Amino acid sequence: MKTLNLGILAHVDAGKTSLTERLLHSAGVIDEPGSVDAGNTRTDTLALERQRGITIRSAVVSFAVAGTTVNLIDTPGHPDFIAEVERVLGVLDGAVLVVSAVEGVQAQTRVLARTLRRLGIPTLFFVNKVDRAGADPERVLRQLADRLTPDVVALGRVDAAGTPGATWVPHPPGDPGHHARLVDLLSAHDDALLAAYVADERAVTPHRLRTALAAQAVRARVHPVLAGSAITGAGVADLIDAVTGLLPATAGDVHAPLSGAVFKVERGPAGEKVAYARIFAGTVRVRDRIRHGDGQEARVTALGVFDGGDATPADAAGAGRIVRLHGLAGVRVGDVLGAPPERPAARRHFAPPTLETVVEPVRPADRPALHAALTQLAEQDPLINLRQDDRRQELAVSLYGEVQKEVIEATLADDYGVPVTFRETTTVCVERVTSAGAAVEWIGREPNPFLGTVGLRVEPGPVGGGVEFRLGIELGSMPPAFLKAIEETVRETLRQGLHGWAVIDCVVTLTHGGYWARQSHAHGVFDKSMSSTAGDFRNLTPLVLMTALTRAGTRVHEPVHRFRLDLPADLFGTVLPALAGLGATPRGSTLRGAAYVIEGEVPAGRVHALDQRLPGLTRGEGVLEAEFDHYRPVRGPAPSRPRWDHDPLHRREYLLAVARRVTGRSAR
Repeated sequence: MKTLNLGILAHVDAGKTSLTERLLHSAGVIDEPGSVDAGNTRTDTLALERQRGITIRSAVVSFAVAGTTVNLIDTPGHPDFIAEVERVLGVLDGAVLVVSAVEGVQAQTRVLARTLRRLGIPTLFFVNKVDRAGADPERVLRQLADRLTPDVVALGRVDAAGTPGATWVPHPPGDPGHHARLVDLLSAHDDALLAAYVADERAVTPHRLRTALAAQAVRARVHPVLAGSAITGAGVADLIDAVTGLLPATAGDVHAPLSGAVFKVERGPAGEKVAYARIFAGTVRVRDRIRHGDGQEARVTALGVFDGGDATPADAAGAGRIVRLHGLAGVRVGDVLGAPPERPAARRHFAPPTLETVVEPVRPADRPALHAALTQLAEQDPLINLRQDDRRQELAVSLYGEVQKEVIEATLADDYGVPVTFRETTTVCVERVTSAGAAVEWIGREPNPFLGTVGLRVEPGPVGGGVEFRLGIELGSMPPAFLKAIEETVRETLRQGLHGWAVIDCVVTLTHGGYWARQSHAHGVFDKSMSSTAGDFRNLTPLVLMTALTRAGTRVHEPVHRFRLDLPADLFGTVLPALAGLGATPRGSTLRGAAYVIEGEVPAGRVHALDQRLPGLTRGEGVLEAEFDHYRPVRGPAPSRPRWDHDPLHRREYLLAVARRVTGRSAR
């Protein structure tokens, strides 16, 4: 049986979880669809999800139809939990992007659609809630074409929209209007189809158009649109047919070497890690020892596959399946299982969090428990980016928004019994290198207490290029373990630059390297005081890198969001001064009927304030869309992270003192 790993994505409240329930009901997996309001859906299993009526963690369920097992992945719709969506994208075969027939295309809809198009993931649009008052499917179809992509085509129409009796009526094969629209859309991507139509219109039959539609939908060139209601079930049967007929199911090579990717990690009842992974090639079996992450190996103690709803125990699972794996104690989100897949699953598709806050326990005695709890939450969501300041005894986490902060607070209190408070949310800046700088520490020369030579040069890299590590020495001149230790430490050290922020978009070159070979006494006992170890290079590298970084210099950059604001035309003159007061810079405005559309940019730290003030400024009629766009140099004094060790001189003296105490070596 083939497998289709299908993502359900949407802006919050568009109804994707309700649609998931209806799909399971239509496929015969559940007797009655659950309700988000009642808190009894199959995919919102967290108590907090049921209380708030929103999806926080991605969840997997499955159903079988037409000889295909569909693994359905329900994802969060709120932008604060975009990291969950990101981890899922790399394991999908196709997607259904749900849009409300009332609210239409919303901010998150645009973000998700652009990402799906960029990744080439075959996508269907489902216009939901056609039974609600105010539903206007035709308007939403025009929005899809205007705001998302012109390559959309409706496969039917909605009758009695906006009433409880709304129905979805597929276009019949001989419908001349639908036939003409398909020809126009599909021939734009198919020269052979265009030539056949020009030569003889009758040669382009409805069957040929349907075949061409399926072929182009699989290649993500066109996007079929269906509509209906997850509550009444209207249109859902046709959506299932479209999913199995227009999206690509996979079989995969079960005999190839194992290749998979972990997209989710949770904790089981006994606190053990449970990894959710997509198997791209090969087969994984219970009791197999598999390699994952940075060369770790572990034995699979139990395995579950998704079949008929939830995961069920199995002895093996082959290519194409999504599995739950037990026994991988060191597993992390993004780990590769076995050989790297041809399509990397762990890749940055969305901007990292741009906000940060310090978490404090209400009871000081809970500090160790708080650290343990946040560590576990960071396993499930690595972008929380837990940071600890030992000197101030502070724990800080990165955030996408205030709702995420509220969820973390409730999770810590309800699941871990640790009530907390938060400091004021601040903006996460970055540092960029301004020029080139170099430094070197020589083995055996004062004040270097480590048995290693490290020379590094740091210089600016291309925007968006990340941190690139290069070798300026011969590859065989040092043991691979030492080179690996240097590179890993370079990347770790650059998480905190001269002002305490992460250093991005730079090139670091290893210009010098040296070590003392393994030495032993006459009786054969290894003497590490005479022999270099990887630890020497892990301790020495930060000293050299921070010195090089100081000589190069860095400049702090703040995150900036691109915004689009729709508001009544008569309020245009009132809103503009308010935007300026919040640091927003309009870049253009367009009058569209009785409304103005203002586009521009605003500092990330002011987006929440703008969102809060908007209802009062626009009589509740303003609609704001904002998403990360770029970093820009901070104007005025550079803000520093409140950390004691961002000063490279203090850092250097501290590490040297620790080195002398730990190694027992004196500076030579």
